[in-house]
Amino acid sequence: MTAAVFGHDGPWTEEEYLSLDETSQRVELFDGSLHVTPAPTPRHQRISRKLGNILEPAAEKVGLELLEAVNVRLRPGRIPIPDLIITDPVNLDEPMIEADEVHLVCEIISPSNASTDKVLKMHYYAAAGIEWYLLVEQKTGALRLYRRRGRHYTEHSATKRGETLRLLEPVQATIRPEHLVP
Repeated sequence: MTAAVFGHDGPWTEEEYLSLDETSQRVELFDGSLHVTPAPTPRHQRISRKLGNILEPAAEKVGLELLEAVNVRLRPGRIPIPDLIITDPVNLDEPMIEADEVHLVCEIISPSNASTDKVLKMHYYAAAGIEWYLLVEQKTGALRLYRRRGRHYTEHSATKRGETLRLLEPVQATIRPEHLVP
């Protein structure tokens, strides 16, 4: 299917991946294979925007950047596109952000793609040394914050409707699930 869509046969290199330019789908590179997902739903995008609106001023306050849907190189040949990241200041014209510049990565769990966010990406982000991982459930807005311990994440907090997540690192912010979802 990928070869038919992109006119390519065999494993993909970073150079070939980057030559795809922008597409209407989210195309990620995992160890020579492309992972293609359709554009996010309006609900997903609303959560992303609202969460970004909370996190961006907190990031700017401490000299960090909030970026949405950018290439993050975890290692050569492994480039996911997280929903949101908090990163050191970066060159905004470069095609990728390096993992060692990322302090927090956030994924908004899509029902059709939940295992990728909860298993594959969680493992890859931790192995790459990204300290914080925030997962957001689309239906409820429930938040699960993980902190890296070695090459794995452990749950730091779980927040559901009616509760408040108080981030203290890498930025200070207060997030209430009911503010993210209708």
